[in-house]
Amino acid sequence: MDARRQVGQTGEEMAVEFLTGLGWTILDRNWRHGRLGELDLVALEPAPDGSATVVFCEVKTRRGLGFGDPLEALTVAKLARLRRLALAWLAQHERSARRIRIDALGVLCRPGQPPQIRHARAVAA
Repeated sequence: MDARRQVGQTGEEMAVEFLTGLGWTILDRNWRHGRLGELDLVALEPAPDGSATVVFCEVKTRRGLGFGDPLEALTVAKLARLRRLALAWLAQHERSARRIRIDALGVLCRPGQPPQIRHARAVAA
C-alpha cells in the first residue's frame, strides 16, 4: 500500500472512532458506485427524539498543512459528486430517510503530534 493510501486509511479509522464516540452508527465504509466514485463513510446520527439522520461523510486526511487545511480540498465539483453518491446509496439500499446530510471530517496527522479532527456539518445542500 502506498504512503498516501495509508494516510487516508488511517484518517478514516480515526474518523470512525470519532463518530462512534459521539454515539453514531457506521452503516457503510468505502462504498463504491462504478461511475460516480466512492463514499468514505455512511453513518446514522441519533437524535434525542429517537429519530436519526443518515449522514454521508467525506474524510480528508493530511500529514501537514503544506497543501492547506484538509477541509480546503473540498471543491464544488466534489460536493456535487457527494450529493449524487448519497442519492445512489439511498436508492441501492432501498432506504428512505426523513433527514440526510453531507458532512466532512478533516484529519490532520502531523508527525510527533496528536491527531486533530475537525467535523464540518452540512457542507453540501
